[in-house]
Amino acid sequence: MDIVVIGAGQAGASVVAKLRALGHDGAITLIGEETDPPYQRPPLSKAYLLGEMEAERLWLRSAEFYAENTIALRLGKPVQAIDPVKKTVTVGQEEIPYDQLVLTTGSVPRKLPTAIGGGLDGVYSVRNLHDVDAMKPEFAAGRRLIIVGGGYIGLEAAAVASKLGLDVTVLEMAPRILQRVASPETSDYIRALHQAHGVKILESTGLDRLLGDTRVTGVRLTDGQELPADFVIVGVGIMPATSLAERAGLEIENGIKTGPLGRTSDPSIWAAGDCASFPHGEGRWRLESVGNAIDQAEVVAENIMGANKPYQAQPWFWSDQYDCKLQIAGLNIGYDTIVTRGPEGDAVSFWYYKGDQLLAVDAMNDPRAYMVGKRLIEQGKSPDKTLISDLSVVLKALLKA
Repeated sequence: MDIVVIGAGQAGASVVAKLRALGHDGAITLIGEETDPPYQRPPLSKAYLLGEMEAERLWLRSAEFYAENTIALRLGKPVQAIDPVKKTVTVGQEEIPYDQLVLTTGSVPRKLPTAIGGGLDGVYSVRNLHDVDAMKPEFAAGRRLIIVGGGYIGLEAAAVASKLGLDVTVLEMAPRILQRVASPETSDYIRALHQAHGVKILESTGLDRLLGDTRVTGVRLTDGQELPADFVIVGVGIMPATSLAERAGLEIENGIKTGPLGRTSDPSIWAAGDCASFPHGEGRWRLESVGNAIDQAEVVAENIMGANKPYQAQPWFWSDQYDCKLQIAGLNIGYDTIVTRGPEGDAVSFWYYKGDQLLAVDAMNDPRAYMVGKRLIEQGKSPDKTLISDLSVVLKALLKA
């Protein structure tokens, strides 16, 4: 059985490694658009951008791993088309046959329209190694950076820029930063953290356009105010990379639509990672995280090998900003109550409940709260809210209740 995997990121690397670990002895080909081997993306907007991590330390596996496991790496050449009838993928002038195909195409950043200056020089996104390498020289002390979008990527870039001595302003159109993904309590904590480091955060602030002829020189806000900028980073979210799947006729629903096993509408094609949506409860989820990319990809590999194992997502996320480590367990969709534990020193956690059900935990500098919360959610346990807020209660004891 010949297996082709399109997308050489975290999910793609996880699929091929798991297939070999499970004893698959047929051909495996991993195809990626970038020239670099599969690498970690989270450090791009943190340690790598700060200059604290070399590129080679980003690699998920050594080059020797792929050679030793006879995994053919096809890098630097995007796939033009999938032919589900002939069961081939086209790369350049070559057609590569497959018995089973896995799409791990990831996601692409949302761009500002060129009509409002999105195509000017000095305007960057943070999505891949090339993006970060291109913007690195801009990070010099005293320069003025404007970040469009108050999500995690933008805020992580703001933290790096502030550490390096830049003058940083974050523009957020919504009433608060992180509004789509976090509680007001978490937003307040992160906002105060950035303000303490000199970052200016402008919420409920719309962007009219970027200024400049060929290179960005500033921004004009929707209220007419103009702010100068030496460069701009756009962090307004990502979209699942589905164009290849759409052209192949696969069903799309908030990403490439998969069933519980990870199979798409074509029985010979599977999908995993940022690009894939999957059934959960009465709805569908699509998770943008390292944890999901690994877990979902490994389940797909198991199912290609005949496991018939439904994917059960256990969401977790993290973000590093300054000396704060934010760890998130679960998904807060539909919460109606926030329970605060702490602060204890610089540690605090926010626990999301829907009625009496624990949904998620945001833990700032509190790995114990994160680990206990994650295990409680995985076990389907929801402690009484008063126990969470009572600092005299040992959190670990709640796992035995």
